[in-house]
Amino acid sequence: MTLPRTPRIALYAGSFDPFTHGHADIMRRSLGFVDQLVVAVALNINKKPLFTADERVGFIRAAAGDEPRVHVRAFNGLLVDLAREMNATMLVRGLRAVSDFEYEYQMALMNRHLHPGLETVFMVPSNETTYISSSMVREVARFGGDISALVHPVVANALAEHFKSRES
Repeated sequence: MTLPRTPRIALYAGSFDPFTHGHADIMRRSLGFVDQLVVAVALNINKKPLFTADERVGFIRAAAGDEPRVHVRAFNGLLVDLAREMNATMLVRGLRAVSDFEYEYQMALMNRHLHPGLETVFMVPSNETTYISSSMVREVARFGGDISALVHPVVANALAEHFKSRES
């Protein structure tokens, strides 16, 4: 007799302001080793986001398309509490550069302290997306640069509208 396997659920959390092709790359590749991926938009009180949480959730849903294994939601508070709520056993974190590692490593250790059953998996981006960061995308968009290769068209349009409305 074979017992049913518990689904492997992972969280991929961030501010995603905005969601880039780099984020989408990590999201898609994560699906290779989990059954369900919860992309969690953090409501970080230390940051003033360009877009609302609902807008960022919408951008991620657009990028995920009709992928049924991706679930998107906003959250506030500790990531380990969301992990418990979602029955997640894994956190997915992207590392673009060595400079990201120290902070991410400390966060992984704290999360393990708070939730010993929660593992952190670090993923490096694809060669094509490693240079993309949300802050760089915002900066290029602010000055009217072409961001079409960096973000989903829905995000590109929202950025153009945002900065256009600032000029008026």
